[in-house]
Amino acid sequence: MRDLRRRSILAAALAVPLAAGLPASPAIARTASAPDAKALRAALDGLPDANATAALVRVGGTDGTWRGSSGVHDLASGRPADPDARFRAGSTTKVVTAAAVLRLVAEGRIDLDTPVQHYLPGLLGRRFRPVTVRNLLNHTSGIAAGDGLGTTFEEVYSHRFDTLSPQRVAASAGAKKPEFCPGEQQHYLNINYTFLGLLIERVTGRSYASEAGRLVLRPAGMRDTYFPGTDPRILGPHNRGYQAVKKADGTTEFLDVTEWNQADRFAAGDMISTTADLERLLTGLFRGRIVPRPHLREVFSVPSDITGASYSAGGLQRFESEGKVYWVKSGGRYGYNSALAGTRDLSRTLVYSVNSTDAKSEDANPVVVRIITAALK
Repeated sequence: MRDLRRRSILAAALAVPLAAGLPASPAIARTASAPDAKALRAALDGLPDANATAALVRVGGTDGTWRGSSGVHDLASGRPADPDARFRAGSTTKVVTAAAVLRLVAEGRIDLDTPVQHYLPGLLGRRFRPVTVRNLLNHTSGIAAGDGLGTTFEEVYSHRFDTLSPQRVAASAGAKKPEFCPGEQQHYLNINYTFLGLLIERVTGRSYASEAGRLVLRPAGMRDTYFPGTDPRILGPHNRGYQAVKKADGTTEFLDVTEWNQADRFAAGDMISTTADLERLLTGLFRGRIVPRPHLREVFSVPSDITGASYSAGGLQRFESEGKVYWVKSGGRYGYNSALAGTRDLSRTLVYSVNSTDAKSEDANPVVVRIITAALK
């Protein structure tokens, strides 16, 4: 549950409408309505504040559209936030990775029911039963988390310019004992998509970044999205990211965390994107322009035999609110929270980037909650 809350901030906020001071609504179908522009503008008021320094929002779909931004580019200058800025998209990367895998399935180069041990021999220890590609996609593999560069903010911040390769992360996970037998439980972990990135590289003979570009970014028209590898910078226009840190004297310092080597996030979370590009990803995917329609059902397929399962083989999480089903993926890297969400018929979509000052918190950011509440009215 801790992983679910930490890594799926959007779904957590949707699950707790009372967090925004709203009464819970009965689960009944809602009539179509245009986005509430007044509520959305109010949701972005007051930035920067203690919870966020900037926010970029795009609400779309056949019911209507709304665009807005608030806050500052950086705390030093105080100039307005760039509404078209790039940002660290975190785990929304997984939607791209899943789509790339499903494209390779359509090309006949990957089989969803073939064990990953066949494609990546020796990477998983002998204690593992066969782990299928589908197990990786929907987080039912049982592979434990790989080693990182620390467990606290202070530890990882001190290593923010160091490189931890995805190969080392995967090898450390494969050397551990399984958490459970494949297919018996669902546990959201980055390691599943680290393995998928390595799988893409093995079957194509090309880098994950190049194949993600060929298979997903270009078909979706995502012109401002890229994978930084070991480069700690965000190239092009971007708003600075900060982490609030309590000092010994009780005051709060806002550390600039914009530059950070994200190599270990790899296919699970190192993408840099824009709200416009994430909207293109969502709409292109749901309309069948990225994953061919015979395989598109996997994007919306959640294991039916696992109690509490909500993640699909498309890297998305199924969430139902007030009679509507949304398909959601959020992401969080220090300084940046982002998410994409939409109904399958694309009547309502939401994409946001919030420069949260505690982006890895287990609790939903208040600015995020306000945006979600206003956007899904």
